Amino acid sequence: MQIHISPRHIKLTAAIHAHVADKVAHLEEYTSDILAAHVVLLFDEHRSKKKDFQVKIHLALPGPDLHAEDAEDDLYAAIDLTVHKLVQQLRKRKTKTKEKATHKLKVAREVERRGSRR
Repeated sequence: MQIHISPRHIKLTAAIHAHVADKVAHLEEYTSDILAAHVVLLFDEHRSKKKDFQVKIHLALPGPDLHAEDAEDDLYAAIDLTVHKLVQQLRKRKTKTKEKATHKLKVAREVERRGSRR
């Protein structure tokens, strides 16, 4: 998986880069289909509610892509919460695909049973 980090009004330090890379690489535990991840780190001192740091993550996947964003007063907290949102989306995606496959199997079995009764 390729990870592209775009800092906006933030100096990208080695610690920030390592934290983002570690958290985004952790997403591969939920699916190996991730093609690329684009992470945007924003700092806006003029935002209201003191949530100065905003993190946006876009995951490129086969099929629909996933997006998540969060704003917090701490950059690391914003990164963690955004990754958590993506984990929830990946779990939901995996559950939907499993349920779809199970449903197709049940329908096929039902059709087979009806065909053998005739």
